[in-house]
Amino acid sequence: MGKAEAELDEAILIRDIDRGSHYIRDWSGEADGNPSFIARPRTVDEVVALVRHCAANGIAMVPQGGHTGLVEGAAARTDGPHAIVSLERMNAIREIDPLNFSVVVEAGCVLEALHEAVAAEDLLFPLSLGAKGSCQIGGNVATNAGGINVLRYGMMRDLVLGLEVVLPDGRVWNGLKKLRKDNTGYDLKQLFIGSEGTLGIVTAATLKLFPKPSRVETLFLAVESAEAAIRLFAAARRELADLLSAFELISDKSVAMAMTMPDIVNPLDTAAPHYVLLEAASSGPLDLEALVGGFVETAFEAEIILDGVRASSATQAQKIWAIREAVVEAQVRHGSHLRSDVSVPISAVAAFIEAVEAELAVTAAGGIVLTYGHIGDGNLHFVVVPPDDLQGDARQEMIKASEAALFAVVDRFDGSISAEHGIGRRKHHAFAARISATQLDLLRTLKTGFDPANLMNPGAIFD
Repeated sequence: MGKAEAELDEAILIRDIDRGSHYIRDWSGEADGNPSFIARPRTVDEVVALVRHCAANGIAMVPQGGHTGLVEGAAARTDGPHAIVSLERMNAIREIDPLNFSVVVEAGCVLEALHEAVAAEDLLFPLSLGAKGSCQIGGNVATNAGGINVLRYGMMRDLVLGLEVVLPDGRVWNGLKKLRKDNTGYDLKQLFIGSEGTLGIVTAATLKLFPKPSRVETLFLAVESAEAAIRLFAAARRELADLLSAFELISDKSVAMAMTMPDIVNPLDTAAPHYVLLEAASSGPLDLEALVGGFVETAFEAEIILDGVRASSATQAQKIWAIREAVVEAQVRHGSHLRSDVSVPISAVAAFIEAVEAELAVTAAGGIVLTYGHIGDGNLHFVVVPPDDLQGDARQEMIKASEAALFAVVDRFDGSISAEHGIGRRKHHAFAARISATQLDLLRTLKTGFDPANLMNPGAIFD
């Protein structure tokens, strides 16, 4: 042990590492690595000391939140000296300001804990993910998390007012302002949002809050095609306007996959190729039930909807949302599979789905292809589960071929290969193949300017 390493506070370190722990294994259980140690700082000062130590000793740093990402952006490396920097102990909610509709929260705060804290003040932090019980605010910032409410509230990028960041040289940038308008030069916080820990370690954030909705309408609707779902979305966007908070498309195969999980039931008797999970929310005296009811009646008359059910209680609404969440949970039971996160313009969604499913019917013949996603922002997830008897190299070949086929269609539609999950280590080769020389030069200029020694999460986003 070198002198500089001995100066680290052992109270924040884990040296005897359990290779099966969540620090090493991500949500999928597929990530692996061999870190030199795991650091769990409790304060900004401890993060500063850690970063300075690592910089002095050439030890790379991998910032980590709840480790619920799907592209190995916070995964331990398999080579070179490096430390996992877990922010889980920095989980305080420093301030809730009801009049400014803002909250200052540390990076290790679990998203669901933040939801509960602001709800007690009759407020809402709208970011919502299936992993809300595990993911942390710092990770949400670093990955520019999206989720189910992007349609109404935007992604994490739209919800951050300010940040506190420890830079790669150990300096602290305190940008925790609570201002909604601040036009004093470059907006530095936006550089760190979505940077996947490659420019610095986010230790706290100031976030926007909203009035907690007093009325929520949740519907599960059957439609005959993806094209019908898009027409339904366009009608909902016009008739429900900004009250529309979620609009999810779920294919019949995805619902069938979800129903393999305990207590998941399709509330509709009508079989359909696609289903829509729609949610609208409001506060104040507006009669949301009547407004949504009128919209649904019109859609039925126009024969856009085949069948539907409206949740009559919060419990029923949770059961409907459980279908969407169970689609993701059920995939893991089938072993390694293709997970994707792509986007195209909303107007192209129906044609895009048709094109992708046609390609995957050939590339993934014999497997299960699941289609679901956030139609309101053009973000779709295609999942390929190879046949159970296809294992080893053959299974991985189907997964790789399916991803290549999917990305080729994405390119034809001028879409994105990563809508909300990020690039991490899983997608950086596909990203590099599509990035322009000018964009790559700009990214490298930023990376080199902030982190000339390349110690902040090297290997994430690009080599």
